[in-house]
Amino acid sequence: MSELRTRFAPSPTGYLHIGGLRTALYSYLYAKKMNGKFILRIEDTDQGRYVDGAVEIIYRTLRETGIMYDEGPDVGGDYGPYIQSERKNEYLFYAEKLVESGHAYYCFCSEERLASLPDINGARRYDKHCLNLSKEEIAERLARGDKYVIRQNMPVTGNSTYHDVVYGDITIENSELEDQILIKSDGMPTYNFANVIDDHLMGINCVMRGIEYLSSTPKYNLLYDAFGWERPVYIHMPPIMKDAQHKLSKRNGDASYEDLIKKGFLKDAIINYIALLGWSPKDDSEKMSFAELQRKFDVSGINKSPSIFDPMKLAWLNSLYIKEMPPESFAEYAKPWLETCYLKDFDKRLVCKLIQSRIETFAEIEDKLRFLVEFGDIDDGLYVNQKQKADAALAKNILPKIKDKLYVLKNWDNQNLFDTLVELSAELDCKKGAVLWIARVALTGLAVTPGGASEIAEILGKEETLRRIDCAIMQLNA
Repeated sequence: MSELRTRFAPSPTGYLHIGGLRTALYSYLYAKKMNGKFILRIEDTDQGRYVDGAVEIIYRTLRETGIMYDEGPDVGGDYGPYIQSERKNEYLFYAEKLVESGHAYYCFCSEERLASLPDINGARRYDKHCLNLSKEEIAERLARGDKYVIRQNMPVTGNSTYHDVVYGDITIENSELEDQILIKSDGMPTYNFANVIDDHLMGINCVMRGIEYLSSTPKYNLLYDAFGWERPVYIHMPPIMKDAQHKLSKRNGDASYEDLIKKGFLKDAIINYIALLGWSPKDDSEKMSFAELQRKFDVSGINKSPSIFDPMKLAWLNSLYIKEMPPESFAEYAKPWLETCYLKDFDKRLVCKLIQSRIETFAEIEDKLRFLVEFGDIDDGLYVNQKQKADAALAKNILPKIKDKLYVLKNWDNQNLFDTLVELSAELDCKKGAVLWIARVALTGLAVTPGGASEIAEILGKEETLRRIDCAIMQLNA
């Protein structure tokens, strides 16, 4: 094979879905692994599904994730244009060549006739009605301006076999192949035709795509054969499932890349996780940087079995990336979430220090730190901790003493606060954990919080800390 050339050919129908992003990622990684080229092509022949702004979303997502293409609509190349709607005349030219060779034909059937065809298991199969129209009748109807499509003339006997790198030899009975439309009545090509023409003209010699095209590939191969063109290498990828029964689908509103970013996932974690949806490295490692993915990727690691998109696994992986962020980078990235939940009024450095190692996604920040801005009645039962031998009675006894200690504390920082509470526990001959537990409950009204009493008190500040302890004391004495 000459220089390896892979491609990603999305339709501009909205946000870039996880499955599409995986196709782009694998195609990119394989091209780079083989010192080849990765090409972006926009397949916009279905104008009815075109969404304004979707093309820019594709560009932006690929740029942000580092999946940079060597050729494409916005970077140029020797095989352009890289937008299908700008290649319309080429498709008609090649379709007419197929008509001349007998591998395609004009079809003038009305919608009413097509609707009258037998419905077999929910599908109406075309019956080659227009295949044997005479040249004279065809010329007359074309001259008259009759509406038509161009259909591929499929063989009706024998079978078609091809090899897929992942799934091995695939054989389809030719009798199962319908005479698919190549050129629609509006003059635009169908995806099934345009992708073959474009792949050949752009020198694409390795096609990587989802398993849903496994059974359609014989149709494409018949087109390659009809033109006398060399077939590409095929690498089909397993489906990404929502659960054991349902496929992850953009049409069902399942997550896109930008959805995940808005939910507080980091791009590096998203790409890392998507890479594992259908592929595994030889060393079975899970957390991998983009550079490591490029180094480790091999098509032999692509699985045949479906992969289930596990939000919990993604969140776990995301938490590892969050923990590794430099504090300054974490604070900058967390800024939108901190401002949204009014945490901007606190010392951002302290808030970020408290939360960075305790969240899996940035979207958790507001909920986990809500206690900093919301404080109300405390359930006496929260003071109970059997392991630390703490309860409401002990809290009622030691909270005034905690207040007195903190009231005279001059250096209000985590270490001094912690040391003061530990010293108090020694003076009271009380378990250290009991004092810290009671202080934390009194400051937050919660059984579980990110961080301990001294960290939280440092963020709240002296005035608010003492105010909350007063409120807790009053409630216990009520």
